[in-house]
Amino acid sequence: QVQLVESGGGLVQAGGSLRLSCAASGRTFSSYAMGWFRQAPGKDREFVATINWSGGSTYYAASVKGRFTISRDNAKNTVYLQMNSLKPEDTAVYYCAVDSISFRLGVDSPGEYDYWGQGTQVTVSS
Repeated sequence: QVQLVESGGGLVQAGGSLRLSCAASGRTFSSYAMGWFRQAPGKDREFVATINWSGGSTYYAASVKGRFTISRDNAKNTVYLQMNSLKPEDTAVYYCAVDSISFRLGVDSPGEYDYWGQGTQVTVSS
């Protein structure tokens, strides 16, 4: 059974940092891009960042570029999201996901990912 478990969310003041982790189990994901998405109350799920299967290519939403860094450790089947200079508008539930097609650059459409975690809440206070 494939399972993705996010952790590291919490409450932080504006300007602070958090590091999210997503541990995958049930199969090896080293051949697949991984992505982070987020969903704020009343809003659609939106793309945050993606990293390709090897970790050599990353892509970010304009709203987080320069503040967030995605990385992965294939030996641990884990992907990370380092979030710095957090803003109140970053408040959301953050989800990790696995690309549905192997060996391609990550994409920003949620529909292209076929496994999802349960999400972790990030709240940034002003």
